[in-house]
Amino acid sequence: MKSFSPKDIPTPQLQGYLQGAIAPRPIAFASTVDAEGRPNLSPFSFFNVFSANPPILVFSPARRVRGNSTKHTLENAMATKEVVINVVNYDIVQQMSLSSTEYAEGVNEFEKSGLTAVASDIVKPARVAESPVQFECKVNEVIHLGTEGGAGNLIICEVVRVHVNEAVLDENGVIDQHKIDLVSRLGGNWYSRSNMGLFEVPKPLVTLGIGVDAIPNFIKENGFFTGNDLGMLGNIEALPTEEEIAIFVQENFTIKAVLSADDRHKVNQLAKEYLEKQDILSAWKVLLAK
Repeated sequence: MKSFSPKDIPTPQLQGYLQGAIAPRPIAFASTVDAEGRPNLSPFSFFNVFSANPPILVFSPARRVRGNSTKHTLENAMATKEVVINVVNYDIVQQMSLSSTEYAEGVNEFEKSGLTAVASDIVKPARVAESPVQFECKVNEVIHLGTEGGAGNLIICEVVRVHVNEAVLDENGVIDQHKIDLVSRLGGNWYSRSNMGLFEVPKPLVTLGIGVDAIPNFIKENGFFTGNDLGMLGNIEALPTEEEIAIFVQENFTIKAVLSADDRHKVNQLAKEYLEKQDILSAWKVLLAK
């Protein structure tokens, strides 16, 4: 067995062991606002429920290992003492992942992820309409666990209002674990779907995705693509050029045949097949080909 002291290895390596071994972890999809009222939306997997009376949720936006800076969620929670924690099910996992992109301060992650902001009843931060359960919370306390990169910051939240989508309830009014279809976080790119098992979602951390708000309306509003599909399409740094699209079409007989038939449904279906293989760039080339 490999044994070592945490202080003897780099923080990213230690974090990998922690996240790979302590899993699966629930995801707190936290909505906050800053002092000026600007929204922020970001997921955190250092999260759980710790009390029912009073109802207490705790999540931890850790200091970034790279640069040792703090996250907007932490800064907002400390400034306003309010947060909404939305749970994440499979239907919104790609959009949730896209929202974790390190967008600049003031960028609206609701718009970037293509999720719907709905007003809360008590607190100022908006809820995620697509989330099956949403908890409006007041921040009771923030406990800083350190000052170095990777140090956690425990945000202790008291639930003041609960919203449950009736579609996830059984005949007795209890949350049906099959219907809610929750996802959880593991190490690396791995997630777990409670109904199905492991799957991967590439981390959108190296580059800035264009966002769902930048997807042309003829794609975004045609009713064919799911929220997860749109989340994947938004997770690309730049759209392919006309030259790249032309070369792609020229080298692919199937695409040429679909385009010559002028059948938009078949074009969308072909793009979706590429998305299912997580080939986002090829999906875009298909959609933008003429």
